[in-house]
Amino acid sequence: MDLARGFGKIDMKRKWNWPLWIGFVVAVGGVFTYEFFAQFPVTRDFLWANLLLFGIGVTLLLVGLFRAFGRPQVYRGKVYGSIFAVISVLFFAFFAYEIFYVLRQVPISAQAPRVGEKAPEFSLPEQSGKSVALADLLSPNGAVLIFYRGHW
Repeated sequence: MDLARGFGKIDMKRKWNWPLWIGFVVAVGGVFTYEFFAQFPVTRDFLWANLLLFGIGVTLLLVGLFRAFGRPQVYRGKVYGSIFAVISVLFFAFFAYEIFYVLRQVPISAQAPRVGEKAPEFSLPEQSGKSVALADLLSPNGAVLIFYRGHW
């Protein structure tokens, strides 16, 4: 009789460790929501929304890992929680490298002409490869120079 009760405890079903899954989704969402948040001026210049998502995701991952390792007989997630944490850290490292290092290599626009200021003389290749200078485009009415921040 006591032997049967002992086996019943081993066969006990463990609970779902939801902070691991939610934390992983939120942390990875910090990378993939960059293009969305870059549309708005308040989140374009400093990536506080993406960093906040990473912070919330990592916090939930840590809570889930503490639950999984602290009470493994109750909560699942020792293996896949560790894998999620490593993947999230790698995503954040890639994101931080791209944002804080690669984009800092782009020259600053402090010397760029301001709105209404005369543009300096320059020439650029057109789509067929032929070089076109600003002086070639100027007419008696002038020319409009448009700058699009981003990439096509």
